[in-house]
Amino acid sequence: MSRISDTRIRTRKAAAQLVASGRPAHELTVDLIYAEIRQGSRTTINDELKLWKDEQTRNDALATALPPAVATAMLSVWALAVERGEQVYTQRGDELEVEAAAAITRAGTLETANAELQAEVRTARAQLGDQQARLAALLADHAQAQAGRDAALRLAEASVAERDAVRAQSEQALHDMRSDHRREVETLRATHAEHEAALRAEVDRATARLEGVQKRVMLQTEGARDAQRRAEAALSEVRKRNEQLVGDVERISADAAEQRRLAERHEKLHDRVTQEARELRHERDDLAQQVALLQGQLKAREKSPSARRTRVSRPQT
Repeated sequence: MSRISDTRIRTRKAAAQLVASGRPAHELTVDLIYAEIRQGSRTTINDELKLWKDEQTRNDALATALPPAVATAMLSVWALAVERGEQVYTQRGDELEVEAAAAITRAGTLETANAELQAEVRTARAQLGDQQARLAALLADHAQAQAGRDAALRLAEASVAERDAVRAQSEQALHDMRSDHRREVETLRATHAEHEAALRAEVDRATARLEGVQKRVMLQTEGARDAQRRAEAALSEVRKRNEQLVGDVERISADAAEQRRLAERHEKLHDRVTQEARELRHERDDLAQQVALLQGQLKAREKSPSARRTRVSRPQT
């Protein structure tokens, strides 16, 4: 039998004994009952004593309202019902205690399992925290690597764009230089051809006139003095014309010298462009082959002005 059920039953028995000894039911207190039974909690005794007092009040009211025989019979039946109820209550209490013990055992088992699960959860949480930390570190490394790759890609794109711009500028400068040089060479060639043609025509005419005068002088040597003076005057005229032709030749030579100076200026321009191309080659290693090709082309072009200077200086000799 459980301690709680025993306390409630002994509370009722002690109350009945005190009333049987002459104490009124309404004067019974928790302290009096506890002094009799010496067990249980005062709360349990108080609850059970209140229930007992209520039952006694109802019994007293019923006994007052009913005839004595009926009241006695009902009280007997009530006593039997109460006794049966106490038995059922006691039995149910024992069963509940057994169930409570089993529940306590299961609760202990569950608490042990729960503790183990909590330990596993803490271990899993710690592992999860470590994995999250490693994942965060990996994500940070990945983000840093991604940022580095993006920066390198942007730098490469900028380098490619700058290389293309430098290449375009170099090609445009080379094209402009070639165009200017071609036009100037063509102009020099045309001017030199014109001067050379004019000089040859003048020399041919002067030579023809000189030969004609010489023939006439030789044929008219024995002629009159007037004819001789005319011949001498003609010879003087021819000499003046020769001197004029010599002046023209000197002027053409001066023009040729000017053309040579222009050619030298173009050679200096070539040298400056070559130097700029070399600087671009040092700044952009990727353009090394193209700059080398340009230098080869520029060196090939530098040979043409030397040949032209040779042809320009030929009339002076």
